[in-house]
Amino acid sequence: MDSPKPISRCVGVEISGTVLTAVVVDENNKIVTSRTALVTNLETPVPDVIALIEGLERESGGFDSIGVAVPGLVERITGRVAFSANMPTHADIDLVNDLKTATGDDVVIENDANAAAFGEFHLGAGRGSRNIFYATLGEGVGGAFIFDGEIWRGASEFAGEFGYVPINSEGTRLEDVASAANIIRRTRSRFHQDSTSSLKKLAEESITLSDIISAAEDNDDFAQMMLERTGMYAGTAVASVINLLNIEKIVVGGAIMQAGQLVLDAIIERAQELSFAPSFDSTSIVEGTLGADAAAVGAALISRQAAS
Repeated sequence: MDSPKPISRCVGVEISGTVLTAVVVDENNKIVTSRTALVTNLETPVPDVIALIEGLERESGGFDSIGVAVPGLVERITGRVAFSANMPTHADIDLVNDLKTATGDDVVIENDANAAAFGEFHLGAGRGSRNIFYATLGEGVGGAFIFDGEIWRGASEFAGEFGYVPINSEGTRLEDVASAANIIRRTRSRFHQDSTSSLKKLAEESITLSDIISAAEDNDDFAQMMLERTGMYAGTAVASVINLLNIEKIVVGGAIMQAGQLVLDAIIERAQELSFAPSFDSTSIVEGTLGADAAAVGAALISRQAAS
């Protein structure tokens, strides 16, 4: 009987809105290639994912497994997306089967926050920790737990929905104020209250999260206030995680972390105000180090683990 071949290079792809992010990780856990591409068909990203993977395969000389990270609830038994608020059409297609048929490689699908947490734990800001909580603030708001090196999924395997944590007595959820779209909405709602902001030079309807972050980096007080408040909202939810779990490390990623310390400091300050002091003192809250590649890196590593 032939012995199984060693698992070496693996590829991970994150499907996020209209953009694909892909990485190739070698046998030494080194990221050897990173690429992005646009999704040209919003009904199904499969043709664009296949084209990206085939291009990487030609460039890297091949790999043994494929991991795909997607926003939404993933049923591990069926390998399908059960629900995705940002990409509802993903529930109607069989990503795993379509990709496996097209490539001939083993394919694993994973929730994007779970994948990013796994990537940060093994190759990023979570290295050396035993347990971490990962929070992502971007197009959506998500979270994931890593306990003893493994993703903790919960009874129905849908654990970590950080965006649904309420942050006030009215039941406002974190995602209602801290996702990219809602940060932009809150900014627009106060847009006419600060005539000195550099954002006033832009058309109100065209403002993006990147615009707000850029203005904040240029010392725009209004933009800084909006991002600091976002950090305070996130810190309120982070305090709940600290108080309930006394977690060792909290890693924060996602597009909002392009603002860096401005948001992170606000998260830490608010979490400290609302946390049980001994638990807060034993928790480290840090920025992720893998940036936009986090979910793709984690998906690649998860696919390797599944194939080994």
